[in-house]
Amino acid sequence: MNTTTKPILAITMGDPAGIGPEIIVKALSREDTYQKCRPLVSGDAAIIELAVSQMNAGLKVHAINDVKDALFELGTIDVYDLHCVDMSTFKQGEVQPQCGNAAFVSVVKAIELAMSGDVDATVTAPLNKEALHKAGHNFDGHTEIYAHFTNTKKYAMLLADEFLRVIHVSTHVSLREACDRVKKPRIIEVTELIDDACHQFGIEHPHIGIAGLNPHASDGGLFGWEEEKEISPAVEELKARGFNVEGPVSPDSLFAKARCGKFDGVVAMYHDQGHIPFKVVGFQWNRETGRMEASKGVNITLGLPIIRVSVDHGTAFDVAGKGIASAEGLLLAIDYATKMAINRKK
Repeated sequence: MNTTTKPILAITMGDPAGIGPEIIVKALSREDTYQKCRPLVSGDAAIIELAVSQMNAGLKVHAINDVKDALFELGTIDVYDLHCVDMSTFKQGEVQPQCGNAAFVSVVKAIELAMSGDVDATVTAPLNKEALHKAGHNFDGHTEIYAHFTNTKKYAMLLADEFLRVIHVSTHVSLREACDRVKKPRIIEVTELIDDACHQFGIEHPHIGIAGLNPHASDGGLFGWEEEKEISPAVEELKARGFNVEGPVSPDSLFAKARCGKFDGVVAMYHDQGHIPFKVVGFQWNRETGRMEASKGVNITLGLPIIRVSVDHGTAFDVAGKGIASAEGLLLAIDYATKMAINRKK
């Protein structure tokens, strides 16, 4: 791929007290990252310099205030420098209001750059919600920040790894309310979103599996009525409109089938129905160290006018600065963002 055609990715620093800077340095020290995209960091150059120093990475930090000044060269990390951290009071591995604010302004700048067309996609490192709120930014997380600053009303969360891609009819509501939100229009809406996303990933004819809500997808009405009244009608309408969908599929077999390649995407009816199988597959716990060694999966916000892909793990304050955080999730996020940016331009 020609250098000038590689998509430009704005990677947000995340909470500077967490592992975001470390995994960014690890990801941007790899040649294959620069072979697929032109990355720059939205954040504080001094924080990235600290991460480089702690890891003895031997990389240069190039502070810029205009995307046109970025070098995009292996061995140099371009940082859109927001001067958002006071290094004299900065404490690694702790919740601090200034770190919550730094994470926030880094995200807002990345959104601005994407909305103006200066970058082709955004990738977010983890922020800490407590620090975010202590800084006076009362958002639930990245998704809500993106929705607010892009004026997006309808959006949905997609979890993805190399093989499993899951979108949700509802997310952060009680289980009782989640059942009430299983409605035909919403099922159709999120199916349209995941189908479009699969095309952006380069999948020409995506096959989407739609979960049932109840055990065994209600077994013909024995265990509930949502499949008959809401899910099946949604599936039939989608088929009539030309979508390659199947369902309602029994939830206890759907995700295993998707993981093995039968489906390119899955529509889950509620938060835990989708998150639990995804995290069982993607999270790797080390029994000897008592730590989560890797979390390979990404979180993609669909419905936005810009591309946003995030790691699907937290700030891990307990290991920040120790050089042991895995960059697998961030590398996968960069890969997905690159594919989406390329296919959006086609």
